Amino acid sequence: MADRMRKAAIVALGLLWLTPVYLMLANAAKTDEQYGLVSVWQAVGFDGLWQNMLAAWERGRISEGIASTALYSVASPGLAVLVGAAAGFAIVALRLKHGFVWFSVIFSSTVFPIQMVLMPLFIGYVEADLYDTRAGMILIYTAISVPFSAFVMRNFFSGIARHVFEAAVMDGAATWQIFWRIYLPMSGSALVAIFVLQATFIWNDLLLGLTLTQSTETRPVMTALSALQSTYGGSTMPTVLAGGLIVSIPTIALFLIMQRSFTRGLALGQF
Repeated sequence: MADRMRKAAIVALGLLWLTPVYLMLANAAKTDEQYGLVSVWQAVGFDGLWQNMLAAWERGRISEGIASTALYSVASPGLAVLVGAAAGFAIVALRLKHGFVWFSVIFSSTVFPIQMVLMPLFIGYVEADLYDTRAGMILIYTAISVPFSAFVMRNFFSGIARHVFEAAVMDGAATWQIFWRIYLPMSGSALVAIFVLQATFIWNDLLLGLTLTQSTETRPVMTALSALQSTYGGSTMPTVLAGGLIVSIPTIALFLIMQRSFTRGLALGQF
């Protein structure tokens, strides 16, 4: 009886989670005329889906936004996991002096919301000629991703027996060799889990894209998508929803590709 109730609850929660997906698909596939006449809960087929997706792709210049965001979502989490892993390795394995203080300094950046430093960040980017540049976006996304990466990797490395490091030192391995050839391979699943989470966050970011970018060549895809809903974009809701469907495909593909390693990383219990 308990198993049946558990399964029923899981199915109910799954259907509830899929409801927004259904609404997006059902309405993205409608023509402009159908959207105004047919209920949003009613599906009418997929006649207008391709046309709406093509319109969103051309009007919103989503292709350029996807290219920029793909760069940000790969480069920044990649750098962040390496920096975070190096910080965790130094604190745990090398027993850095005042290591907990350094860890607290790194993780303290997550205490304050990004909105509090948005204006100083904008002014600093303009003065440093980083405004509306891809290098500037990679820099800020990396800085945002490092604290979480350092937090997870410090916890993960704390679970590795100390004698692993001592045995490597006895064998004559240099510090960078121990980090690169022993600790990083052992933490592969945790690194993948961090990468997927941070890449998804960067892909879905809108605030920083609106604040720190302006040109279509630099702005993230969510900023390009939001422009479809503006007065100047003039796009109807089915077109906007079709654009949302387009930009959600890469994150779904990333999760499906990394699903096994991501699940194993979550199972480590460090999140």
